[in-house]
Amino acid sequence: MFDNCPETCWNSDAGTPQWVIINFEQECEVRSFEIEFQGGFVGKNCHLEIGNKETKFHESFYPEDKNALQVFNVKNPKKAKTFKFIFNKSTDFYGRIIIYKLSLYS
Repeated sequence: MFDNCPETCWNSDAGTPQWVIINFEQECEVRSFEIEFQGGFVGKNCHLEIGNKETKFHESFYPEDKNALQVFNVKNPKKAKTFKFIFNKSTDFYGRIIIYKLSLYS
């Protein structure tokens, strides 16, 4: 998911919600992110939480069910060490999520 290799991916177990947590050593301001799911295993009703010790809801985002890189701009960027991507539902019947790429940009 972070190695820029199209042959590798992260996949969740069945069930919802699912999430990915990114922890940085220093605070940074994420202005946008890219995410590439496998079609049919895409997160739905998604939101981003940010914080330092604890994360709090920041904003929702809505990926499409497709095998393509999708770009999302963070509407109100804030500095934080922790960024938590929460997928409350999935397009997969069993709630599985598959991500090939996740990149954060300041």
